[in-house]
Amino acid sequence: MTEKQVAVLVRHNQAEALRVAGGMTLTDHAVDVYVLDEPLADTPAVEEQMEVLEFADVEPVSAVPGHEAPGGSVAPAALAERLPGYDAVLAL
Repeated sequence: MTEKQVAVLVRHNQAEALRVAGGMTLTDHAVDVYVLDEPLADTPAVEEQMEVLEFADVEPVSAVPGHEAPGGSVAPAALAERLPGYDAVLAL
């Protein structure tokens, strides 16, 4: 199987989006996670999924202006330029 480049955009249901990203790491695909709209919530469900991503060496990147995530931040315009380079983009 050929490794695919996958971007997961965290939007509406943060815990579910992070869970999907964690699951994608099991397929041996390269997964990048981008947080949109608002910073990650400080909830047990989000924290649990962040632990899974940490274990998989995936650090979410924030596209929320003025907010840093574990993987740093990216301007929304720069993120828009990156997305066409992915084999798949999942927005959740």
